[in-house]
Amino acid sequence: MGKYYFTKEQVEILKLSPYVKNVSEKAITYTDEFKLLFLNEYKINPCPSIIFEKYGLSSSILGQKRISENSKRWRRQELRVDGIKDTRKDNSGRPITRDLTAEEQIKRLKDQNEYLRQQVEFLSQLRRLEKEVKWKQESQQMKNTK
Repeated sequence: MGKYYFTKEQVEILKLSPYVKNVSEKAITYTDEFKLLFLNEYKINPCPSIIFEKYGLSSSILGQKRISENSKRWRRQELRVDGIKDTRKDNSGRPITRDLTAEEQIKRLKDQNEYLRQQVEFLSQLRRLEKEVKWKQESQQMKNTK
């Protein structure tokens, strides 16, 4: 992260906010509700620090850089298909080490099956296109030899 860490007192103050999902000395995670409030307010008043202050998140604690970076990131995320939803949990590259429930195993196998079907479809289309190109090249050569 950066060089700016929260003190223990600042962490305790931030934990009291209903708009903070999680906070540590190094990082802060905001609720999706706050992100939506922020984006709606930003359309009216494009001053991020005022919006943070309005919802009880002090710019003196957070710092101007952190506020502006959050603002930029959330405005970019708003354009995504997933929106502002926190996708870190869904996109983790770490394999699950615990035993899966039957429903989780079924879902995982269904997803894997769908992925394999898409691969097979792609490869069959690729083969078909390769055959077409080869056939066109051969027919072109036949015309040239006559």
